[in-house]
Amino acid sequence: MKMTIRLSSLALVAMLSGCATTGNSGNAGNSNPQDPLEGFNRAMFSFNDTLDKVALKPVATAYRSWLPNFVQTGIHNFFGNLGDVWSSVNGFLQGNVEAGTTNVMRVAVNTTFGLGGVLDVSSEAGLQKNSRDFGQTLGKWGIGAGPYVVLPLFGPSNIRDTAALPVGFYGDLWSYKYPVRWRDTGSVVRLIDKRATLLDAGDLLEDAALDKYEFVRDAYTQRRQSQIKGNDDNDANDANDKSASTKPAQ
Repeated sequence: MKMTIRLSSLALVAMLSGCATTGNSGNAGNSNPQDPLEGFNRAMFSFNDTLDKVALKPVATAYRSWLPNFVQTGIHNFFGNLGDVWSSVNGFLQGNVEAGTTNVMRVAVNTTFGLGGVLDVSSEAGLQKNSRDFGQTLGKWGIGAGPYVVLPLFGPSNIRDTAALPVGFYGDLWSYKYPVRWRDTGSVVRLIDKRATLLDAGDLLEDAALDKYEFVRDAYTQRRQSQIKGNDDNDANDANDKSASTKPAQ
């Protein structure tokens, strides 16, 4: 149960989706070659959506409505600071020393001068957040994404990112928090906070998407490709900049 709560926060966008219609289900497996498991995926998509509607979304709505904004910001910054630790590790694993070092500096500054990460002092100082996860690291190493899959409770993923989930769990500092009751409470708050940040996007999705399953699938796939390509481009630009800086002036 504890792992479910923590890992489900990685794929909250799936919980913004609606149930597939019978007509769409009839076309399962024929619309996208990257989605050979569409029948199973639509069933999991519907399950996640139902769970969100009856439990997570109402709580997230109350959280955003009643909790003062500065408290919400502090909670978001605190868990973001913890996430920067794992991002720094993945920056180094991806061969980008600059990205890894920047995230290390962010953690040091925010933890020291930001009241344990409650304040995002680093961004104000020009150390911009650069999120990287182990799924992106595997992509950087040349491992293909594989078929799209919707995991029960965890949401949209692919074979590569699914394989990366256990590593990401052990790389999350909050998973080592004791006593356990505080870890569980924090994990629930973290999940609710992440869901609250997606409330507006969920309303837009409800209004705009004719087939919300396809919309979420395509958006997730494109976003992951963009994240990995963006990291590759940034890493290449960093390398070119460093190479240029070492060349003698003409």
